[in-house]
Amino acid sequence: MEKFVNFFKGIVVGIATLVPGVSGGTMAVILGIYDDLIHSISSFFEDWKGNALFLIQVGLGGLLGIVLFSKLLENALNKYPAIMGFFFIGVIFGGIPVLYKKSTEGKKDIKDILFLIVGFVIVLIMSKEPTQTTALATQKGFMSIIFLFVIGIIIAIALILPGISASFMMLALGLYGVFLGAVNDRNIAFLIPMGLGIVLGTLGTARTIENLLKKHPRKTYMLILGFVLGSLIPVFLEIPAGFSVVPAILALIVGFSLIRWISKKELG
Repeated sequence: MEKFVNFFKGIVVGIATLVPGVSGGTMAVILGIYDDLIHSISSFFEDWKGNALFLIQVGLGGLLGIVLFSKLLENALNKYPAIMGFFFIGVIFGGIPVLYKKSTEGKKDIKDILFLIVGFVIVLIMSKEPTQTTALATQKGFMSIIFLFVIGIIIAIALILPGISASFMMLALGLYGVFLGAVNDRNIAFLIPMGLGIVLGTLGTARTIENLLKKHPRKTYMLILGFVLGSLIPVFLEIPAGFSVVPAILALIVGFSLIRWISKKELG
């Protein structure tokens, strides 16, 4: 049963990873598997069989979520941008109580609020216009492979850090649409170098994050909470004007309620 639950949670994290502004890492925190994921990656060889089994369960679920829902999400974003935007905002709001609970555990320090502000500002800076990287990513050749590998490392950092949306990072780099197209078209030449970069970046980042969560949990989660709050603004700004209010509010309520229900165990 636990294996199936981990697999299902992986699917949810995979879907969240596809959504600009919504962090797969945050979703892992809400689902209660983030600490286990980080530990399994950073301390893989301490119990490689157990860690490999857990990572395979969650990883296969995540991969399935990305493959199965990339086309559906792409179509939904194109046809119903306002409704999807408000749904994502609801999802983000729904996850805030879990992060707030984790960021206020232990000895309180008023200076911790500075980390929340820093996280908020970082996401605002990242939300500027995308850079023109599409041409380099889609052209054939050695430089394109190296570029995609480096992009994979950058995306891995976003994947590991809760509150930083990997899809939003790709959006900021001008590669979100290209990535969805590559997944839907099974473009191996694009996906393999980026995937290798993601694997290397994940291995390199996980131990650092685990140490921060052990030594400075309140400050780390305050920073993450700042990332999440900051991500609300670019998601809201992407919503087109002239939307229908009632469907938008319903979508927000559904997104909020769904995540609150999923995170019920974490909130106790």
